[in-house]
Amino acid sequence: MAAALIGAPLAIADTLGDLRARTPEQEIVYFVLPDRFANGDPKNDKGGLQGGPLQTGYDPTSRAFYHGGDLKGLAAKLDYIQGLGATAIWLAPVFKNKPVQGAKGQESAGYHGYWVTDFTTVDPHFGTDADFKALVDAAHGRGMKVYMDIIANHTADVIQYRESPTSVAPYRSKGDYPWSRRGGVAGYPINVGFVGDEDGTAANWTRLTDPAFAYTPVVPKGEESIKIPAWLNDPLYYHNRGDTDWKGESAQYGDFIGLDDLATEDPRVVDGFIAIYKGWIDRFGIDGYRIDTARHVNAAFWRAFIPAIRAHAAAKGIPNFHVFGEVATDAYDPALLASWTRNAAFPAVLDFAFMRAAVDAASGKSGTDMLARLGDDDALYEGGKAAALQLPTFLGNHDAGRFGYFLRQAKPDIAPDELLARALLGHAMLLTLRGVPTLYYGDEQGFVGTGNDQQARQDMFASKVAEYNADSLIGTQATTATDNFRTDHPLYRAIAKLAKIRRDIPALSRGATVLRASSDKPGLFAVSRVDPDTGREVLVAFNTSSAPLSANVAVDPASGGFATLAGACPATSAAPGSLSLSIPAFGYAVCAAHP
Repeated sequence: MAAALIGAPLAIADTLGDLRARTPEQEIVYFVLPDRFANGDPKNDKGGLQGGPLQTGYDPTSRAFYHGGDLKGLAAKLDYIQGLGATAIWLAPVFKNKPVQGAKGQESAGYHGYWVTDFTTVDPHFGTDADFKALVDAAHGRGMKVYMDIIANHTADVIQYRESPTSVAPYRSKGDYPWSRRGGVAGYPINVGFVGDEDGTAANWTRLTDPAFAYTPVVPKGEESIKIPAWLNDPLYYHNRGDTDWKGESAQYGDFIGLDDLATEDPRVVDGFIAIYKGWIDRFGIDGYRIDTARHVNAAFWRAFIPAIRAHAAAKGIPNFHVFGEVATDAYDPALLASWTRNAAFPAVLDFAFMRAAVDAASGKSGTDMLARLGDDDALYEGGKAAALQLPTFLGNHDAGRFGYFLRQAKPDIAPDELLARALLGHAMLLTLRGVPTLYYGDEQGFVGTGNDQQARQDMFASKVAEYNADSLIGTQATTATDNFRTDHPLYRAIAKLAKIRRDIPALSRGATVLRASSDKPGLFAVSRVDPDTGREVLVAFNTSSAPLSANVAVDPASGGFATLAGACPATSAAPGSLSLSIPAFGYAVCAAHP
């Protein structure tokens, strides 16, 4: 059976209706930063701007500036992405950004897309709205969905503060600087009758007439109308409390390193963003939104925004519009993640708990007991274990760092063969366990990096960044100095095979999970995924240790025989309810019960 799966092409939806009918848990997502993927049109490298890097944002030798990747380049590589097995593409934000910002000597560019000035159009560095429409249409023609990365927490850094014109503005709290008074508690009433809080009524927010309750906001000359829609240019719609220190209330009300933090409690801001993001659905027929910095926006905003967006998508013929939020955390903390599904109406959030558990297990940093906990902790999510099937799972990303980097961190002296084996093991976990597998571009080519953020955002096309090119990749002698779209890379090939198995076997995408084996030390981890239609199981087993193992694993007594989908599976059970497995070091097996 496994041989028949290897190398088979991805089935393409016959109609757009077939694509729309797929539920989120049936997808395999490929996350990409357009600027770092493929350069389809060098004419837009500078975004139509004149001057050097500080004016245009373009410097392909610096990891902090635009490198030239664009939407045409991405569209030209859909064969490559689809060949990997992805059924959906998640793009980092493509909205028009402030090209460069930052203090003198610390400038960087908006190549990543999170410094938005115009929420209604594509950044010229990436191409045009027509280019985005062509990409979406081309993906849909192949049966692939397109997810946009969106922001409601902040805009680009435009607003400055009179009291702190040349330095970081320390956060000023609601207690010391209440909304109702200018100049702090000892000041005088300026927004009479206003009591600011996230649950304030619409009538209350209309009483806010002066935005200078904590700092006096100042818009630099020439930037008075830089933001679109126009209402975003009014400082009244921002918190204006200075920079967050990432603690306490400042995590919601403070500016992210100067980024203008929106007053998402204001119903006028809520209505404005609902209108903006309905518009992208109307114009382009996209299939989902990943929501940036979700935990830094008040829950009441999301309780209004998400149902409105999903209802609008459904009315436009997109019933399975996938919405998932970023609730970033370094810890294994399903309770934190689940709270945003219960309190803020998120149907799904990025599964940072899975990342922590899978990375620690695959790297040998811990046993497999954290992975085993996932099944029980899934009950915390709104909708329980069934809802947890829609959580996007991942091994690394553009903020936290790459999976290969985590593997090297766990064992700095790791040998190349072991590094590849552990990378393969982690991706096998990603593609066979519950959730929506989300692949970070370049991981399939063995990209590693030297840290998080800019250190994890390498070019797929030939890079000119010396730091990127100095890094040794997993499973290849190549570097990022040449383009990396090899379909014969061992990671690419393994991911493609596992993705094909996942798409063909409903138990792996829609099935419940039954824990079979785990340990507080590296070794055997096994679960059965149960077909939601037939009740037949698929046993998935991993060996996270450096030695081969043999073990008897409990299975459904009704499973009399098994077929090998990956690894090596015995054809028959050792006894009713028991399967004898032998798995090499860092190996895995996927075994499907016969009818």
